[in-house]
Amino acid sequence: MTANTDRIRALNDDLRRNLSEGRAYMTPGVAALGPELLDRVVKALAAFDDFHHANDPWAEHDAGMFKIEGHRLFFKIDYYDRSLTYQSPDPADPSVTERVITLMLPEEY
Repeated sequence: MTANTDRIRALNDDLRRNLSEGRAYMTPGVAALGPELLDRVVKALAAFDDFHHANDPWAEHDAGMFKIEGHRLFFKIDYYDRSLTYQSPDPADPSVTERVITLMLPEEY
């Protein structure tokens, strides 16, 4: 791993644990789960730590899947430039990167 990978992973973990560190979106399927379950989903997302080579080959902690109360959920973190127009020129640099996490049901991917 490189220093950039370590920095990207730390920034992604910060976003996943504290959704105010970037932009967070959910798909209609997740929203339809209702506010009570959604609160538990957000807590499960923050606690997620099941990263290993098979599901995180670049060690960036940028995607994952978990189950809660019979529902499978998937999250993905993408890196955009600050205008949200293009891919970030350097995902390790928060001054030029806007992180976006999307929470979805796998069938919505």
